[in-house]
Amino acid sequence: MVKHWRMDQEEKYEIVEKWFLKDLEMIDGKEADTDNPYFDMHFHKVYNMEAYSCASKYTFARTLSKLNAMYLKKDFKIVNFDDTYLNDDSIWSSSNRDFIVVMKVCFYAFSLLCLSLCRLS
Repeated sequence: MVKHWRMDQEEKYEIVEKWFLKDLEMIDGKEADTDNPYFDMHFHKVYNMEAYSCASKYTFARTLSKLNAMYLKKDFKIVNFDDTYLNDDSIWSSSNRDFIVVMKVCFYAFSLLCLSLCRLS
């Protein structure tokens, strides 16, 4: 865990605590159906954490899951997270560059194109 603060124009980082992935037993997102940056990490002790945002909480959980699958292949639980956003193969996943936002931009661009081609009398 890193503590971050800014002094004048310098950014400072201090390592406060270290954990090993092999000791992680569970990640609890607390509430899967709300936009909530809080989560718990269960080691030999439970640590209450706050992410920068809900999106960064999901990114962190996906990263830990990938690291575990790649190196440890250990069975640890990820609970109270929406599975749709945890899977990289999901069309709604943030790693796919926010599909809904792209669709809206395309819709507005198409609408502007159609309006520009219409003749005004």
